[in-house]
Amino acid sequence: MLNTAQGGKSPTSGGLWPEVRKLSLLTGPIVIAQLTQMLMSVVDTLMAGRVGAVDLAAVAVGGSIWTPAMLLVFGFSMALAPVISHSHGAGDYKNMANQLQQSFYTCAISAVLVVTLMLFAPALLNSMDVEEAFRIMTLDYLKYILWGMPGLVLYMVLRNFCEGLSHTMPSLVIGVIGLLINIPANYIFIYGAFGAPALGGAGAGIASAIVYWGMGLSLLFYVLTAKRYQVLAPLRKLYLPDWDDIWHFVRLGFPISMSLFFEVSLFAAVAILIAPLGSVMVASHQIALNVSSVVYMVPLSISMAVTLRVGFALGSERAADAMRSYKIALVMGVGFAVVNALGMWLAGRWLASFYTDNPAIIELAGTLLGLAAIFTVSDTFQAISIGALRGYKDTRAAMVVTFISYWPFGLSVGYVLGRTDYLVPAMGPAGFWIGFISGLSVAALLLTIRLFRVHQKTMGSELKFTTPNP
Repeated sequence: MLNTAQGGKSPTSGGLWPEVRKLSLLTGPIVIAQLTQMLMSVVDTLMAGRVGAVDLAAVAVGGSIWTPAMLLVFGFSMALAPVISHSHGAGDYKNMANQLQQSFYTCAISAVLVVTLMLFAPALLNSMDVEEAFRIMTLDYLKYILWGMPGLVLYMVLRNFCEGLSHTMPSLVIGVIGLLINIPANYIFIYGAFGAPALGGAGAGIASAIVYWGMGLSLLFYVLTAKRYQVLAPLRKLYLPDWDDIWHFVRLGFPISMSLFFEVSLFAAVAILIAPLGSVMVASHQIALNVSSVVYMVPLSISMAVTLRVGFALGSERAADAMRSYKIALVMGVGFAVVNALGMWLAGRWLASFYTDNPAIIELAGTLLGLAAIFTVSDTFQAISIGALRGYKDTRAAMVVTFISYWPFGLSVGYVLGRTDYLVPAMGPAGFWIGFISGLSVAALLLTIRLFRVHQKTMGSELKFTTPNP
């Protein structure tokens, strides 16, 4: 059953430790779900790499084309979580089925746009002047993975529906199911087994499509059969597309998509700018980025959890509790970031040694991981502030802030320090990591200022609503 006792308009939601517990219970399953998705990409890379260099390159480049396009759908689906959490906080369950289905329509439209964008993949690869075998395998990978798009839409929308109701455990279970499907599916279609053709790297695309369908259908089965959702009957009645509701999801989701795109594309651009500096610098940068990406799963998950807690508090008309949830989440996130930062600072070279035995790469990667320690703290601040703003349904400001902070500011600082002698002798990858730190620090500051302004406005509206006329 749904915990409807959490709804309503009670003046407070409890003390410090109950809120820490609620945030932790939400965050834990999300962390594991995010890590399983990351592991799927690692498995694809490792299993394709055992076939040959062309197969490994096809999966890497195909994934680099697919991921930014897929973020468009992912961002739109994330708009559902704060909408549902607001309704949950208000105890308004009657409209949730309609909200869920309107989100499906919105994400389906964005999926059609993604498929349309993929039509330009051949022209993109042709412009890269790559060898024919690599081009064909990359295009086959993309063609196969696109068959999983409906399953992916189903999974992402239902996941955000469940998480909007503060049910994050399904994300964990379905993520593990996806990983368990991914490994044998890769084996069958990459290497050829049980009568299936050996497709090499392209087979990872089929495996991913199967995983998407498996995860989507598994979560659909759960939502349709779990007792806690029976009162909602989310798919018992079919709602026709409502363009006002769809436009509402577009206004919320598009800025989320673009914020994610600005971040992903920034790292891709830096990798391209570092490439001419040589393989040692590229490898060192990639090691530091990989370690910090794994560490980032925790603040990212706290960010997603605080979206739900803030949305629930605002739906319950408890704006003060929304800010309290944010502050507690920030302390939790920064505390974790500081511990990890010390680990990267003190043990950077040891961590790098797990990736390579090249002394030059280990030395430079250790230096970059020292910078990544600072980067991690700034990244945590901005991630949790963005999560809280999503709970307030304020997503456009974050889009503007992330673009300005990452690209015109952060990338410019990184390029000047890393590739030119204008201020100091060219620092190589270290200069770009200082650029990352600068951009994320500016973003954290601006997003925090925005959050407090939005909160003050919300408090003013709540006070005006609750104060009787004289």
